[in-house]
Amino acid sequence: MRFGILGPVEARREDGATVSVGGARLRGLLALLALDAGRIVPTERLIEGLYGERPVTGEGNALQSQISRLRRSLDVPVEFHPAGYRLAVDGEEVDAHRFERLVREGRAAESAAVRSELLGQALALWRGPALADVREVPFAPAQAARLEELRVDVTEDRVEADLELGRHRELVTELQRLVEAHPVRERLRGQLVRALYASGRQAEALTAFEDARRTLADELGVDPSPELREIHLAALRGELYAPAAPGRTEPGDRTTGVRSALPAQLTSFVGRQDDLAEVARLLERARLVTLTGPGGAGKTRLALEAAAAVKDEVGLVELDGVAEGGDVAQAVLTKLGLRVGQDAPDPADRLVAALAGRRMLLVLDNCEHVVAAAAELAHRLLSACPDLRVLATGREALGITGESIWPVTALPDALAERLFEDRAAAVRPGFALDEDNLADVRRICQALDGLPLAIELAAARLRSLPVAEVAARLEDGLGLLSRGSRTAQPRHRTLRAVVEWSWSLLDEEEQRLARRLTVFAGGAGIEAVERVCDTPDALELLASLADKSLVEIAGDRYRMLQTIRAFCAERLEEAGEVGTYRRAHANHHLALLREAAPHLMRAEQLEWAARLDPEHDNLLAALTWAIGDDRAMALRIFADLSTYWWLRGRRGLGMLPARALLAALGTAVPEGLEAEYVICVASAAGSGAHLENAKRLMREMDLISGHPQLTFFWGSFVGPSIDDGLLELMMERVKASPDPWISGLNHVGKGFLCYLMESDVAGTEREFSLALDYFRSLGERLGMAMALSELVRVAAWRGERERFSELIEEALRLVGELGAQEDIADLLCHRGEGELLLGDLDRARADFERAAELARRVGALEGTTRASCGLAEAARLRGDLDEARRRYEEVLARESSGSFGESLNAVQIGIALGWIAAAEGDVEEAVARQETAFAAALHVQSLPVLASAAEGLAGAASLRGAHDEVALLLGVGKGLRGMTLTGDRDVRRVAELARAALGERRFAEAYARGAAMSREELAGLL
Repeated sequence: MRFGILGPVEARREDGATVSVGGARLRGLLALLALDAGRIVPTERLIEGLYGERPVTGEGNALQSQISRLRRSLDVPVEFHPAGYRLAVDGEEVDAHRFERLVREGRAAESAAVRSELLGQALALWRGPALADVREVPFAPAQAARLEELRVDVTEDRVEADLELGRHRELVTELQRLVEAHPVRERLRGQLVRALYASGRQAEALTAFEDARRTLADELGVDPSPELREIHLAALRGELYAPAAPGRTEPGDRTTGVRSALPAQLTSFVGRQDDLAEVARLLERARLVTLTGPGGAGKTRLALEAAAAVKDEVGLVELDGVAEGGDVAQAVLTKLGLRVGQDAPDPADRLVAALAGRRMLLVLDNCEHVVAAAAELAHRLLSACPDLRVLATGREALGITGESIWPVTALPDALAERLFEDRAAAVRPGFALDEDNLADVRRICQALDGLPLAIELAAARLRSLPVAEVAARLEDGLGLLSRGSRTAQPRHRTLRAVVEWSWSLLDEEEQRLARRLTVFAGGAGIEAVERVCDTPDALELLASLADKSLVEIAGDRYRMLQTIRAFCAERLEEAGEVGTYRRAHANHHLALLREAAPHLMRAEQLEWAARLDPEHDNLLAALTWAIGDDRAMALRIFADLSTYWWLRGRRGLGMLPARALLAALGTAVPEGLEAEYVICVASAAGSGAHLENAKRLMREMDLISGHPQLTFFWGSFVGPSIDDGLLELMMERVKASPDPWISGLNHVGKGFLCYLMESDVAGTEREFSLALDYFRSLGERLGMAMALSELVRVAAWRGERERFSELIEEALRLVGELGAQEDIADLLCHRGEGELLLGDLDRARADFERAAELARRVGALEGTTRASCGLAEAARLRGDLDEARRRYEEVLARESSGSFGESLNAVQIGIALGWIAAAEGDVEEAVARQETAFAAALHVQSLPVLASAAEGLAGAASLRGAHDEVALLLGVGKGLRGMTLTGDRDVRRVAELARAALGERRFAEAYARGAAMSREELAGLL
């Protein structure tokens, strides 16, 4: 018989007939035996594999029953041995064993063709996912995962052999499917890049690497491996194997006698292969093709490369020397050297006579300043000369019926970087992209909008400046890139000249709108442009600016390239309009924030947050201007923008502008803006006079009614502040509000009081459950996630794995809908901390690693601290004390903002370092650490942290053999927290030692005394 487990489990007779093998558990038994075909499988392994680590009662009898049923189904014996059972067949009768043999033989083969064949045979044995129909049987998931991993490994080996055999084109589709199925397999990613590149799809190859880089960062929080980076760099340098570009005619291949008027190029053609192929296709289908785009985009070079691939006669006419209103037809005659029809007075008639009947491509370069005349001439020639084709370039289309337009846009990042490398190597021999300079080169290319001319000018500055210095000076891009080729046309010698040429082609109304548009930092919609720029007929003017490549259209938004925007901003300043239109811009975006504010706290929050997303750069620009020119407006903008940041999980973005605003304000608080001021202080993690001002205002005024989010901001920064009575005052004001969102927040506040200050676990659960109900009724996702995260903590404390998983997954889904990366990081830390209690250290570490990467990317300092502490704790619990100590000490060395959360962290790190010292047997350090942590915990307004500190003291006491003290301190911990953490292995260990030393009665008495201690008595424990 033959047996299959590489797919659904099956048994077949020699004639191919399938044998029916009972239900899932019976098929699972067959698979267990087949995995070790011909060998004895111990009875214990069979029982554990079929029934799990906690088998059913009478498992031996149950196994014998299953074996009997299996024997009745099969034509081969299942033999009994004292140690277990054996499926009496050769391994070759099981597809998994044949697969592994073919894999060994294939990998050992020297010939790529033999490797490909044998590995292909091995993979052909698979009929679907391994053990597909028995995955619910306990042994199956691990075995299936092993086999599936091997399957992918072998697929990669077979692909590698096929790449060696030159089968690049055939592999692309398969590799794309494999990458989609296994997005973090770096070898597959590298193979896809190589296959695309060698298939002539270089741009797609570089895009594939960028996709790999993003996916690895998002999914695993890591950078590409050195091997994958090497493939990327080789692609950038053109060192991967690639056939000649399709459709390209190499020198010497042209038909004899065909005349070309194209100049030889002095530099390589980089980055536009895909554009070149598309222009070639357009020239095959259409007789008039126009390349449009902003100055410096590379339209002329693309046109020359496309013309060079044409076998017909080619004529190049550069129109930049023709004055506006000049005779384009006469210029074409002169440039082409045509002298026929001298008796005809009209140059256009003479051109028709000269070109009629000739198969020719006429390249009309730089038509923008004579666009009407060029369009008229092209129409005349194409109508009269059926074998003529025209390839035109300009910053706007000719606007003729039958015209095919190809926009020449900015280069993608990877291609822009490759162009920079190529041009930089020409002025600084030996220059190459590497890990040290890639970030600077990327910054340069992005700052220059991927414009080839600007990139070439920047690369030329490497003659005298290091690449990092060029990147640092790009704030004045127009000034830095003020020197170019002396042989270039004057308007292409500098970046400023390029933009100035475009500006000169605009009429007065277009120039007016162009300069006013520069107040928008992130583009704008038509309504915003009309309001801010005081231009009622903006739509027509914007269309004209877009036609002339001064403005780009992306969906329903209009934006300028940064180089063009910088030039036009100078014109705004020259016109004396900066203050007027900056203020109009700030007013418009403040009004947008005010309109959005109430909706951000309701079910429609996703829609309104999405409306604010594309305006984020504009909102920051408005805030920056207002900080300098209108502090009251700046406070209003900041307060509402903070709510958006909070919702999107980008709270860290507010710290620097908040500090700048407070510095600009001084100690004076604008009347009527007290709540906005307090939000600013909390966001800046303020101290000194600002913090005292804020506390005074919170006591004296009801600031919460108009700004309910202030409760959250203030609580996150200051903490409970129980001693000064402010918390009770805030709670009373919250309680009096009729707003259901504030009512939900009221229960959040009560829940935190129960958790932090009242040792009331049941109350904590009750209040956060009520808060969850309120937020659910509003559809407010972040409020729901906040309540859920605290319920998650309670479930972890109790060891309720199923409830814990259900709650945390819902919370992650909600913040995922909001796109709140900072909150996703926070919840991953929450889940990791729960997994530590629940005993899964590997899951915990994975969560902390991903959280650390997310927090780092969004600049969430407290998030990175929390994740680092989680990784340290995971290391401690798995016994890696050196790593744990190193990570904890790195966190302690960081500058502290003094926030409530960081104060708690400092205490918890002290407790952890005490446990580390205890594990190392250092009694003196363990005692000192735990006593210091306990003393600090007495002042941080968190009973759960104080409970942990008491338990830490118990650990130190255990080292000294003071078991009565251990029991007392463990009781203190339980009394402070309201319960003992089910999964705390440290507490469990010292409790077991104390019980063994004292006996159950003495332990219970001391424990009860500790649990009953008042908070006033706790200081006496030191």
